[in-house]
Amino acid sequence: MKYPITLDALEVLDAIARKGSFAAAANELFRVPSAISYTVQKLEQDLDVVLFRKEGRKAVLTEAGKVLLEQGREILDATERLAIATKKTHSGWEPVFNIAIDSILNFDFIYPLIAKFYEVLPDIEINIYEEVLGGAQEAITSNRADLAIGAGAEPTPNQGIKYQKIRQIEWLFTVAPGHELTQASLPLSRQLIEQHRFIVVRDSSMNQAPQSRRIFSKRPVLSVPSVAEKINALCSGLGVGFFTGPPDSGVARTRPAYRTAGRKCNTDRNLPHGLENNQ
Repeated sequence: MKYPITLDALEVLDAIARKGSFAAAANELFRVPSAISYTVQKLEQDLDVVLFRKEGRKAVLTEAGKVLLEQGREILDATERLAIATKKTHSGWEPVFNIAIDSILNFDFIYPLIAKFYEVLPDIEINIYEEVLGGAQEAITSNRADLAIGAGAEPTPNQGIKYQKIRQIEWLFTVAPGHELTQASLPLSRQLIEQHRFIVVRDSSMNQAPQSRRIFSKRPVLSVPSVAEKINALCSGLGVGFFTGPPDSGVARTRPAYRTAGRKCNTDRNLPHGLENNQ
Protein backbone atom coordinates (compact mmCIF):
# COMPACT_ATOMS: atom_id res chain seq x y z
CA MET A 1 0.00 0.00 0.00
CA LYS A 2 1.34 3.42 -0.95
CA TYR A 3 0.94 6.07 1.75
CA PRO A 4 0.37 9.66 0.52
CA ILE A 5 1.81 11.18 3.70
CA THR A 6 5.59 11.35 3.34
CA LEU A 7 8.24 12.77 5.66
CA ASP A 8 8.98 15.40 3.05
CA ALA A 9 5.34 16.51 2.99
CA LEU A 10 5.28 16.72 6.79
CA GLU A 11 8.42 18.85 6.80
CA VAL A 12 6.80 21.20 4.27
CA LEU A 13 3.64 21.50 6.38
CA ASP A 14 5.69 22.16 9.49
CA ALA A 15 7.70 24.91 7.77
CA ILE A 16 4.57 26.63 6.42
CA ALA A 17 2.86 26.52 9.82
CA ARG A 18 5.91 27.98 11.59
CA LYS A 19 6.76 30.62 8.99
CA GLY A 20 3.20 31.61 8.07
CA SER A 21 3.54 31.51 4.28
CA PHE A 22 4.52 29.26 1.40
CA ALA A 23 7.23 31.70 0.29
CA ALA A 24 8.87 31.81 3.74
CA ALA A 25 8.72 28.02 3.99
CA ALA A 26 10.34 27.73 0.55
CA ASN A 27 13.14 30.04 1.68
CA GLU A 28 13.77 27.97 4.83
CA LEU A 29 13.77 24.67 2.92
CA PHE A 30 15.88 26.08 0.04
CA ARG A 31 13.19 25.38 -2.54
CA VAL A 32 11.18 27.41 -5.02
CA PRO A 33 7.65 28.40 -3.89
CA SER A 34 6.09 26.38 -6.71
CA ALA A 35 7.61 23.18 -5.27
CA ILE A 36 6.05 23.94 -1.88
CA SER A 37 2.66 24.61 -3.47
CA TYR A 38 2.84 21.38 -5.47
CA THR A 39 3.64 19.31 -2.35
CA VAL A 40 0.66 20.74 -0.48
CA GLN A 41 -1.72 20.43 -3.44
CA LYS A 42 -0.66 16.83 -4.05
CA LEU A 43 -1.19 15.93 -0.40
CA GLU A 44 -4.60 17.64 -0.30
CA GLN A 45 -5.60 15.82 -3.46
CA ASP A 46 -4.44 12.42 -2.22
CA LEU A 47 -6.20 12.85 1.14
CA ASP A 48 -9.20 14.70 -0.31
CA VAL A 49 -8.97 17.42 2.36
CA VAL A 50 -8.09 21.13 2.58
CA LEU A 51 -5.04 21.72 4.78
CA PHE A 52 -4.54 25.51 4.55
CA ARG A 53 -6.70 28.57 4.08
CA LYS A 54 -5.63 32.13 3.31
CA GLU A 55 -6.04 34.89 5.91
CA GLY A 56 -4.62 38.00 4.30
CA ARG A 57 -1.08 37.08 3.34
CA LYS A 58 -0.80 34.28 5.88
CA ALA A 59 -1.40 30.58 5.27
CA VAL A 60 -3.39 29.21 8.23
CA LEU A 61 -4.00 25.54 8.99
CA THR A 62 -7.53 24.19 8.81
CA GLU A 63 -8.76 21.85 11.55
CA ALA A 64 -7.77 18.87 9.37
CA GLY A 65 -4.37 20.46 8.81
CA LYS A 66 -3.86 20.96 12.55
CA VAL A 67 -4.56 17.28 13.25
CA LEU A 68 -2.19 16.18 10.50
CA LEU A 69 0.59 18.50 11.62
CA GLU A 70 0.24 17.70 15.33
CA GLN A 71 0.64 13.98 14.77
CA GLY A 72 3.02 14.54 11.88
CA ARG A 73 5.45 16.36 14.13
CA GLU A 74 5.47 13.35 16.41
CA ILE A 75 6.45 11.25 13.40
CA LEU A 76 9.21 13.71 12.45
CA ASP A 77 10.56 13.69 16.02
CA ALA A 78 10.46 9.89 16.14
CA THR A 79 12.29 9.72 12.80
CA GLU A 80 15.00 12.04 14.07
CA ARG A 81 15.41 9.97 17.24
CA LEU A 82 15.64 6.81 15.11
CA ALA A 83 18.36 8.34 12.94
CA ILE A 84 20.33 9.47 16.01
CA ALA A 85 20.02 6.05 17.66
CA THR A 86 21.22 4.36 14.47
CA LYS A 87 24.26 6.62 14.15
CA LYS A 88 25.04 6.21 17.84
CA THR A 89 24.96 2.42 17.52
CA HIS A 90 27.36 2.64 14.61
CA SER A 91 29.89 5.09 16.09
CA GLY A 92 29.41 4.78 19.84
CA TRP A 93 28.91 8.58 20.12
CA GLU A 94 25.87 10.83 19.96
CA PRO A 95 25.97 12.49 16.51
CA VAL A 96 24.64 15.82 17.86
CA PHE A 97 25.76 17.83 20.91
CA ASN A 98 23.41 20.64 21.98
CA ILE A 99 24.76 23.38 24.26
CA ALA A 100 22.56 26.00 25.93
CA ILE A 101 24.36 29.13 27.18
CA ASP A 102 22.73 31.85 29.25
CA SER A 103 22.71 35.26 27.61
CA ILE A 104 24.52 36.88 30.56
CA LEU A 105 27.71 35.08 29.50
CA ASN A 106 30.03 36.15 26.71
CA PHE A 107 30.21 33.28 24.23
CA ASP A 108 33.91 33.79 23.47
CA PHE A 109 34.98 31.27 26.11
CA ILE A 110 33.26 28.35 24.38
CA TYR A 111 34.96 28.51 20.97
CA PRO A 112 38.49 27.45 22.05
CA LEU A 113 36.87 24.53 23.90
CA ILE A 114 34.94 23.53 20.78
CA ALA A 115 38.15 23.67 18.78
CA LYS A 116 39.74 21.18 21.19
CA PHE A 117 36.60 19.03 21.05
CA TYR A 118 36.83 18.90 17.24
CA GLU A 119 40.41 17.67 17.49
CA VAL A 120 39.04 14.51 19.15
CA LEU A 121 35.58 14.22 17.53
CA PRO A 122 35.51 16.22 14.29
CA ASP A 123 32.31 14.63 12.95
CA ILE A 124 29.99 15.60 15.81
CA GLU A 125 27.40 18.26 15.01
CA ILE A 126 27.37 21.00 17.68
CA ASN A 127 24.41 23.35 18.18
CA ILE A 128 24.76 26.37 20.48
CA TYR A 129 21.61 28.04 21.77
CA GLU A 130 21.25 31.30 23.67
CA GLU A 131 18.87 31.06 26.62
CA VAL A 132 17.55 33.65 29.07
CA LEU A 133 16.68 33.28 32.79
CA GLY A 134 14.81 29.97 33.20
CA GLY A 135 15.55 28.90 29.61
CA ALA A 136 18.92 27.28 30.35
CA GLN A 137 17.49 25.33 33.28
CA GLU A 138 14.51 24.17 31.23
CA ALA A 139 16.74 23.26 28.28
CA ILE A 140 18.70 20.73 30.32
CA THR A 141 15.77 19.30 32.29
CA SER A 142 13.62 18.88 29.17
CA ASN A 143 16.47 17.28 27.17
CA ARG A 144 16.50 20.21 24.74
CA ALA A 145 20.20 20.54 25.56
CA ASP A 146 22.95 18.12 26.57
CA LEU A 147 24.89 20.84 28.40
CA ALA A 148 23.62 24.06 29.96
CA ILE A 149 26.09 26.79 30.96
CA GLY A 150 24.88 29.63 33.13
CA ALA A 151 21.79 28.06 34.72
CA GLY A 152 20.79 30.20 37.67
CA ALA A 153 19.84 27.41 40.09
CA GLU A 154 20.62 23.77 40.81
CA PRO A 155 18.30 21.25 39.16
CA THR A 156 15.86 19.47 41.40
CA PRO A 157 17.00 16.08 42.76
CA ASN A 158 16.43 12.77 40.96
CA GLN A 159 16.69 14.26 37.47
CA GLY A 160 20.00 12.58 36.67
CA ILE A 161 21.72 15.90 36.05
CA LYS A 162 25.27 16.70 37.17
CA TYR A 163 25.71 20.23 38.46
CA GLN A 164 28.90 22.25 38.97
CA LYS A 165 29.08 25.83 40.18
CA ILE A 166 31.21 28.06 37.95
CA ARG A 167 31.27 31.43 39.67
CA GLN A 168 29.13 34.11 41.26
CA ILE A 169 27.90 36.89 38.99
CA GLU A 170 28.26 40.55 39.94
CA TRP A 171 25.36 42.73 38.79
CA LEU A 172 25.71 46.46 38.04
CA PHE A 173 22.75 48.82 37.95
CA THR A 174 23.35 50.66 34.67
CA VAL A 175 22.14 53.85 33.02
CA ALA A 176 23.02 55.71 29.84
CA PRO A 177 25.40 58.70 29.85
CA GLY A 178 23.44 61.82 30.60
CA HIS A 179 20.69 59.96 32.43
CA GLU A 180 19.32 61.92 35.38
CA LEU A 181 20.41 59.22 37.84
CA THR A 182 24.08 59.93 37.04
CA GLN A 183 23.59 63.23 38.90
CA ALA A 184 21.94 61.61 41.94
CA SER A 185 23.71 61.13 45.26
CA LEU A 186 24.98 57.64 46.06
CA PRO A 187 23.96 55.17 47.23
CA LEU A 188 20.74 55.27 45.21
CA SER A 189 17.62 54.56 47.19
CA ARG A 190 15.19 51.91 46.05
CA GLN A 191 12.44 54.56 46.10
CA LEU A 192 14.40 56.62 43.56
CA ILE A 193 15.12 53.61 41.33
CA GLU A 194 11.44 52.61 41.30
CA GLN A 195 10.58 55.80 39.44
CA HIS A 196 12.32 54.54 36.27
CA ARG A 197 11.36 51.99 33.64
CA PHE A 198 13.40 48.77 33.61
CA ILE A 199 14.63 47.14 30.41
CA VAL A 200 14.69 43.34 30.57
CA VAL A 201 15.52 40.43 28.29
CA ARG A 202 12.59 38.04 27.81
CA ASP A 203 12.75 34.64 29.47
CA SER A 204 13.30 31.96 26.82
CA SER A 205 11.46 29.23 28.72
CA MET A 206 8.95 27.39 26.53
CA ASN A 207 7.02 25.25 28.98
CA GLN A 208 7.12 27.11 32.29
CA ALA A 209 6.05 30.48 33.63
CA PRO A 210 8.50 33.23 32.57
CA GLN A 211 10.86 34.51 35.24
CA SER A 212 11.94 38.05 36.02
CA ARG A 213 14.71 39.26 38.32
CA ARG A 214 16.21 42.54 39.52
CA ILE A 215 13.17 44.64 38.61
CA PHE A 216 12.71 47.35 41.22
CA SER A 217 10.20 49.47 39.34
CA LYS A 218 6.43 49.63 39.56
CA ARG A 219 6.25 50.88 35.96
CA PRO A 220 5.67 48.53 33.00
CA VAL A 221 8.94 47.05 31.74
CA LEU A 222 10.39 47.24 28.25
CA SER A 223 11.02 43.63 27.17
CA VAL A 224 13.60 42.90 24.44
CA PRO A 225 14.84 39.65 22.83
CA SER A 226 18.57 39.80 23.63
CA VAL A 227 21.26 41.42 25.76
CA ALA A 228 22.52 43.30 22.69
CA GLU A 229 19.09 44.86 22.22
CA LYS A 230 18.90 45.62 25.93
CA ILE A 231 22.11 47.62 25.57
CA ASN A 232 20.74 49.41 22.50
CA ALA A 233 17.51 50.29 24.29
CA LEU A 234 19.36 51.50 27.38
CA CYS A 235 21.75 53.58 25.31
CA SER A 236 18.74 55.15 23.61
CA GLY A 237 17.58 56.38 27.00
CA LEU A 238 14.48 54.18 27.13
CA GLY A 239 15.10 52.91 30.64
CA VAL A 240 17.54 51.43 33.15
CA GLY A 241 18.65 47.92 33.98
CA PHE A 242 21.15 45.52 35.47
CA PHE A 243 24.13 44.13 33.58
CA THR A 244 26.85 41.75 34.63
CA GLY A 245 30.15 43.26 35.68
CA PRO A 246 33.46 41.81 34.44
CA PRO A 247 35.04 39.25 36.83
CA ASP A 248 38.16 41.40 37.20
CA SER A 249 36.37 44.73 37.67
CA GLY A 250 37.33 44.86 41.35
CA VAL A 251 34.09 46.57 42.31
CA ALA A 252 33.51 46.83 46.02
CA ARG A 253 30.99 44.42 47.55
CA THR A 254 30.06 46.64 50.47
CA ARG A 255 28.38 49.75 49.10
CA PRO A 256 27.27 51.13 45.72
CA ALA A 257 29.72 53.28 43.80
CA TYR A 258 29.97 54.67 40.29
CA ARG A 259 31.88 52.61 37.79
CA THR A 260 32.75 53.76 34.26
CA ALA A 261 32.90 50.95 31.72
CA GLY A 262 35.19 52.88 29.43
CA ARG A 263 33.42 53.41 26.10
CA LYS A 264 30.25 55.33 25.41
CA CYS A 265 26.97 54.20 23.91
CA ASN A 266 27.24 56.30 20.78
CA THR A 267 30.55 54.68 19.74
CA ASP A 268 30.36 50.92 20.15
CA ARG A 269 27.27 50.35 22.32
CA ASN A 270 29.33 49.19 25.28
CA LEU A 271 27.96 49.82 28.75
CA PRO A 272 28.41 53.41 29.90
CA HIS A 273 27.89 54.00 33.60
CA GLY A 274 27.21 51.38 36.23
CA LEU A 275 26.16 51.43 39.83
CA GLU A 276 27.03 48.24 41.65
CA ASN A 277 24.21 46.28 43.24
CA ASN A 278 24.83 42.81 44.70
CA GLN A 279 21.24 41.94 45.52
